[in-house]
Amino acid sequence: MSEENIKESLIPSDFLLEAKNLSHKFDYELFQDINLSLAKQESIAIIGMSGSGKSTLLNVLSSLLEPFSGEVIFDDENIYSQKQDKLLNIRRKDFGIIFQAHYLFRGFSAHENLDIATLLSSHDINKDLLKALNIDHVINQGVGELSGGQQQRLSIARVLTKKPKIIFADEPTGNLDKDTANVVIDTLFNYIKDNNAGLILVTHEEEIAKKCDKVYKLVDLKLQEIK
Repeated sequence: MSEENIKESLIPSDFLLEAKNLSHKFDYELFQDINLSLAKQESIAIIGMSGSGKSTLLNVLSSLLEPFSGEVIFDDENIYSQKQDKLLNIRRKDFGIIFQAHYLFRGFSAHENLDIATLLSSHDINKDLLKALNIDHVINQGVGELSGGQQQRLSIARVLTKKPKIIFADEPTGNLDKDTANVVIDTLFNYIKDNNAGLILVTHEEEIAKKCDKVYKLVDLKLQEIK
């Protein structure tokens, strides 16, 4: 490696996250040689047919699934070369993962579910966030008393409460009506702007995807930029 290349490699990246030559397969190949960069205050949508590997790619990017090959760079280091305790710390403090399933604690109230996030992150509950998501009036109700849409918004509030640097969202509006979906997306956009964070979301809703800064389509094992 030349002296110039060595110097360039020592310069911290301007990106929050970089994916380099990612490939993954199970019994069949899902994707190969995927490259992606996420900047601060940037939103990226990934679309594609069901079964194309969108959620698997999101799992790889968010530290949940080690790729067959390639790297995911965060803080100028490949997350999959880190020791397990450091990787868990990144997942706990820096990455916010919004799943299709809510994974709320069913025996607790909505407020108690948020309290758990504050204990893990040392950040207080943001009342303005609860108002923006229109769940401030149900915060003392049990999780089982909430509608599916309210549970989804509560799970999003729980993720945002810990102030992650990057949000990874798998179909965050999939179970919501159009108006509520727009509220959720606007809340996520406002969060990344206010906190110098980034957002990568997987969605089958092209109208939602087009609101993001960049849109990629996973097709024929490749990631094609369409916006």
